[in-house]
Formats: sequence, C-alpha cells, structure tokens
Amino acid sequence: MAEAIRIGIGGPVGSGKTRLLERLLPMFAAAGIDTAVITNDLMTDEDAQRVRRSGLIDPDRVLAVETGACPHTAIREDPSANLTAVARLEGAFPGLQVVLIESGGDNLAATFTSDLVDYWIFVIDTAAGDDIPRKKGIGMLQADLLVINKIDLAPLVGADLGRMRSDVEIARPGRASVFTDLGSGSGLDELFGLIVHGAMLDDMASAP
Repeated sequence: MAEAIRIGIGGPVGSGKTRLLERLLPMFAAAGIDTAVITNDLMTDEDAQRVRRSGLIDPDRVLAVETGACPHTAIREDPSANLTAVARLEGAFPGLQVVLIESGGDNLAATFTSDLVDYWIFVIDTAAGDDIPRKKGIGMLQADLLVINKIDLAPLVGADLGRMRSDVEIARPGRASVFTDLGSGSGLDELFGLIVHGAMLDDMASAP
C-alpha cells in the first residue's frame, strides 16, 4: 500500500491555518483526492472539533494530537505522535492519498521536519504587520509555499501590500508564494494549483 503524501500547514496563531484547511478540503474532494486531517495543539482538540463539525469531511478522518508540551516540537524534533496518527489513518482508510497536518499556532521560526511531511505551507497574515517578510523567519524562508493571508485587512491596518510583495520576492527568490483572502476565497484557485503541482499530486487530481 502506497503511503499518503503528508502536507504540513504552519504559521502564527490567527494567521488562518484552520481556515485554509476548511477551504482546501472541498477542493481536494472535487479533485477526487482521498484526504484526511491531523491537528496539533498543546492540550486541546478544538481545531479538530471545528473541522469535524464543518461537514466538509468524514469526522472519523480527523485526528487531534495533543502534544502536552511545545507543539512545535511535535512537527520538528519528535514527530512520532504525528507519524503514529498518520499510520492510524492509513490503516483505517486504505487508499488514503493525502494527510493535511496542521501545526499548533507557532512563531516565525517553527519548521516541519522532512521526516514528517513531504511538502509544507507556511501561513502569515497582513494584519500581523507588513514587516513580517523583512524579518525573514526560518519558517517563512524554508516553506515550500508561503501564503500571505487576509489581504482584505491590509488597508484597515495600514499594511503596504506592494512592499510585502517586494519583500517576499527578495526573501524567497524563485520559491512559491500566494496572496489570499481565505474569507472570500480570493487567491484560492492559484493556491490550490501550487499545492497540487508542488506536492506532486497532478496524477491524483481528476480533470475539472
């Protein structure tokens, strides 16, 4: 049995990681890609419960990892709890193709180990400040795909989107990035296309 492709989703608290999950699940379903979800947090399964209640996926396909310690460690230094959860999902759902693994809200330095994920996404948002790309956090620099979310809020918080775009290009030359408003869905099609191509899911996705 082939192993599922594991896609990590990380980023600071409130940047839109769970919202991204909710947006991606119908798109994976429409593309015919068999998907499951793992959420990580310190001592709660709130994000997992939110995804289960969404009606976007069979609740049995959503597992929560409660780390009991720094959730960043569970995606970086010791991914064993997540790997166990992946194995549990693969055993329960033969034919599973993709597992989306959401990190607990982290800082700009948290990264996914390649032992855990095959491809990873880092989410930041304009409301947290347009200087984030200039700070060049490790997560932002090393992620396969950078998502700059909440572009609709930029005018309200005085964030300069043009400057952010320029800073992202300087910080991540030749690497994938996309500006989104996950609330309205702006940028979502481009984002999904980048994931499908970058995570090598092209052969899995059915034609629209």
